[in-house]
Amino acid sequence: MSHYDLIIIGSGPAGRAAAIQAGKLKRRVLVVDANDRLGGVSVHTGTIPSKTLRETVLNLSGWRERSFYGRGYRAKEEISAEDLKARLHMTLDHEVDALEHQFNRNHVDTLMGRAVFTGPNAIKVTSDAGKVVSLTADKFLISTGTVTYRPDNIPFNGSTIVDSDEFLEMGQIPRSLIVVGAGVIGVEYASMFAALDVTVTLIEPRETFLDFIDSYTVAEFTHQVRENGMSLRLGSAITKVEDADNHVEVSLENGRHVRAEMLLFAAGRMGATAGLGLNKVGLETDHRGRIEVDRKSYQTAVPHIYAAGDVIGHPSLASTSLQQGRVAACHALETPTLPESPWFPYGIYSVPEISTCGMSEEEVKERAIPYEVGIARFRETSRGHIMGLHHGMLKMLVSLKTRRLLGVQIVGEGATELIHIAQAVLNLKGTVDYFVENTFNYPTLAEAYKIAGLDAFNRMPIPEEYKVKGKKKG
Repeated sequence: MSHYDLIIIGSGPAGRAAAIQAGKLKRRVLVVDANDRLGGVSVHTGTIPSKTLRETVLNLSGWRERSFYGRGYRAKEEISAEDLKARLHMTLDHEVDALEHQFNRNHVDTLMGRAVFTGPNAIKVTSDAGKVVSLTADKFLISTGTVTYRPDNIPFNGSTIVDSDEFLEMGQIPRSLIVVGAGVIGVEYASMFAALDVTVTLIEPRETFLDFIDSYTVAEFTHQVRENGMSLRLGSAITKVEDADNHVEVSLENGRHVRAEMLLFAAGRMGATAGLGLNKVGLETDHRGRIEVDRKSYQTAVPHIYAAGDVIGHPSLASTSLQQGRVAACHALETPTLPESPWFPYGIYSVPEISTCGMSEEEVKERAIPYEVGIARFRETSRGHIMGLHHGMLKMLVSLKTRRLLGVQIVGEGATELIHIAQAVLNLKGTVDYFVENTFNYPTLAEAYKIAGLDAFNRMPIPEEYKVKGKKKG
């Protein structure tokens, strides 16, 4: 078959969701992927590997049990790089197998090779073996994701100076590690290796990091990772990186030097659009290779071509990419669908986890919304004591005028799971009263919602309808 209703370039979360949706609509759909296995960056070098690595680190190191058995406790005394990669490969194989099964079940065709536009409705696909196939389609979806940013002044060598893709193939666990870039990827890898008792230094040229997260929440996170032994070097850019054979030497603008066995460069990613031949269809990208789209339909400037996932930029989450791909496929195939919810959760799988939904305190202030804050510490919950949690926090922002929930930020164990309660209440336009009126399972970490809710509720004016009316005399 050489003509399709929809051709999808890239099989990451956005491409995957779009293909399955098109298959369920009984349309002729093809997924083209430049790699030798399906799944894209998310499955092979991004979301799934990093989260699998995190779980492996926490299990093998005995991290979650140290509050009971001491900081020196380890579930496995000698942890090797092979130990970390064993579960990783098992998980990746399962993900690819599940994806292939989903495509087969929904009659999605696949073709492995590099796609290039040759005309408005045509592409050619070249396999690694050099075979070329020409194809046409009514509609296209570009979901090629991103590639690592590799500046010329960093002497990458694939072993001691690596990017985030190469990092997963390390031959041995370093005794010391420099991570350059305090974005989501850098923070995740830096904190999880600190949990392995590796000496970690995180370098960020800006004075602050994770600026899209509530600053109070970042401060709480910063306190915890410093307690975990991680060093932060903020506010000074790198001037030189030297490969000194048995170590890596980094010079900073402020005159300081940092030395370690390995350096991970994780300062940004670029849209994987080079080589797609976008000029043949009249599409342009920004300076980071990203494609601009209508955020409701994911339609590009060329009406029959759509784009979704990390290739369109923020928020660059696997979860939002899945939604974007589904919506894009429905719009491209002219099928009605439900719109995306306005509030979605943001999860950072660091140690400890961070997850947020709704507005930060900075956003609330910027909009001049009168508000109250409720705070709950995980150590205040019985489940927190049972689990041995000394840290962990849930912060709730509530409107004083409408009593509606404005946002929730969580730092600590299970944050990325707990946040979905906030997501539901936000999207249903719920109020702080929900948390006060309702019973939560006991003992659970979710009980922190009630504690934070009461904390805010008790400082807010009592609505007239809540006040007990006195008896009339006579």
